[in-house]
Amino acid sequence: MSSTTEAAPAKERTRSLYRGDPGMWSWVLHRITGVATFFFLFVHVLDTALVRVNPDTYDRVIETYKNPLVGLMELALVAMVLYHALNGVRVMLVDFWSKGPQYQRPMLWIIIAIWFVVMIPGAGRIFYNMFAGH
Repeated sequence: MSSTTEAAPAKERTRSLYRGDPGMWSWVLHRITGVATFFFLFVHVLDTALVRVNPDTYDRVIETYKNPLVGLMELALVAMVLYHALNGVRVMLVDFWSKGPQYQRPMLWIIIAIWFVVMIPGAGRIFYNMFAGH
């Protein structure tokens, strides 16, 4: 007696377009840093406009910014703007350089390395300003 067993059909794995590779994360970070920078600029324009409305209010608002929490936010802003700028150069190279797509992954690691090299002294300066009372 022969038995014919039929295997269940393999369930097709539904796959997302995004697989979590570094290129996808650089794309996500580029969008997040762009939006965050836009909102910073919006708030910056509003608080700077206070100087025309009431200089005393402007001085009080600026005085509230002199605390460690705002210093950390400033550090995050510098980190975001620096990443956004460096990654923007990489995106332009990928788009306009004929060999750009071929080298996009190494260029990502290069901009991350440059980001760290520039952020370390930048963070040191911001921390110095935060704690030295400047």
